[in-house]
Amino acid sequence: MLNQNFNNAFYGKTILITGHTGFKGSWLSLWLNELGATVIGYSLDPKNKNDNFNITNLQNNIIDIRGDIRDFNKLNKVFTDYKPEIVFHLAAQPLVNYSYEYPRETYEVNVVGTMNVLEAIRLHESAKIGIMVTSDKCYENKEWPWGYREIDPMGGHDIYSSSKGCCELLISSYRNSYFSEENFSQHKKIIASVRAGNVIGGGDWSIDRIIPDCIRALESNKNIIIRNPTAIRPWQHVLEPLSGYLLLTEKIINNGILYSGAWNFGPSLSNIVPVEKLVTSLLDIWGCGDWTAENIGPINFHEANLLNLDISKAKFNLNWQPKWSLQQTLENTIEWYKHYNSYTSSEMINLCISQIKQYCML
Repeated sequence: MLNQNFNNAFYGKTILITGHTGFKGSWLSLWLNELGATVIGYSLDPKNKNDNFNITNLQNNIIDIRGDIRDFNKLNKVFTDYKPEIVFHLAAQPLVNYSYEYPRETYEVNVVGTMNVLEAIRLHESAKIGIMVTSDKCYENKEWPWGYREIDPMGGHDIYSSSKGCCELLISSYRNSYFSEENFSQHKKIIASVRAGNVIGGGDWSIDRIIPDCIRALESNKNIIIRNPTAIRPWQHVLEPLSGYLLLTEKIINNGILYSGAWNFGPSLSNIVPVEKLVTSLLDIWGCGDWTAENIGPINFHEANLLNLDISKAKFNLNWQPKWSLQQTLENTIEWYKHYNSYTSSEMINLCISQIKQYCML
């Protein structure tokens, strides 16, 4: 049933996922494995023993390789040994606050890491498609209320955001220099970048993210602390952008260079709500708990206001659109966190695959 959603495009394909031990990477690995692909993962160790990767024992279902995205020689050897046809690049330093403390590491991982992947794709004939995952933070945030389009300028006030803007410029430069539409008959490679943000779902334990912070508080029988309850953010389940990445890749497989370029994958307008609304809805589903606003003093870093994505291009050209309401998004998220401590790894895989199947049926 799942393969029908993508016209069997991934069945039998050899696919490399960088950052496969991370939140989004683990879900993408599960999905592609279920679609019949041979999945090779290249990543550092998971950061938390309860990450989705560990809880599902995902390493037993894919080719699991440990490596740093900054290590070009090791990454290049993976391309030589396994000859991936499709590459999903998700490996990154994904945290804004962390980037203030470790700016050099953030740039090395995000920008140099992206260049390493692009260079490996350039050098290896087997690699035909590169899906480069960046962020909605790549845009120059002008604090306007409407959504940013793929043609809007790159920017980034903080270190993390600017690193993602740099990644997009680098991807565009490689595309123009080596993977252009005009010379497609010679290189036969297609590079696309995909932009999403404020992704939530089961198995994320990252610091300074609202859902993991909520779960940690609830499991400790403590109030959830919210610093800025009125801040409005766009929320989407992890399966939303991943479905967009897969649909885009399927279009590239079947239609080629027409789908090169940058793509936004954001939530519906109804999922753009204040943090207070998100947390209140989460508590209703969880069944207990409370939250409190707390003034923790002035922050030492820039905090952007709402940055929304215009997803018209994906809607029109891919026939993609977000499916889950905020309620459905939170229900499926909480389902994972309610069971990870009591379910076996096989039961957790079944739970994840069940959520993917439910999503695909809509």
